Amino acid sequence: MTDDTDRKSGTNTEERNPDGTFATGNSGKPRGTRHRVTRAVEELLEGQSEAITQKAVKMALEGDSTALRLCLERIAPTRKDAPISFELPPISTAGEASKASQAVLMAVSEGEITPLEGATVMALVEQFRRVLETTELERRITALEAAK
Repeated sequence: MTDDTDRKSGTNTEERNPDGTFATGNSGKPRGTRHRVTRAVEELLEGQSEAITQKAVKMALEGDSTALRLCLERIAPTRKDAPISFELPPISTAGEASKASQAVLMAVSEGEITPLEGATVMALVEQFRRVLETTELERRITALEAAK
């Protein structure tokens, strides 16, 4: 048996930090390990999924609103994201990002896209503007260093 200091040193496992604590993102369980309750439920339901599905469909057809909702959620789940289409000017400078932002605001105000879709596109435009800004700063710094 190893002494307590060796056990907590982190030297006997790659998943631990040198102080013996688990590394970030590592709970200490092997990858793919499922909770014991999940495993127990899976064992109970093993071989029964078709019968349970048929029962849920039968209950839904008989008017059980909860069963109907569950069936519909599986047949046609709610969309989390959908493509949108509207005119967005090309963006190659920070100034053009401003014009793109105006286009997004116009599309929202005219009902062409929803406010949530507009906010998502605005976030993309803003991130791209930052990339352009960083690229421009890098170009300027390189030019200044080359001029020295």
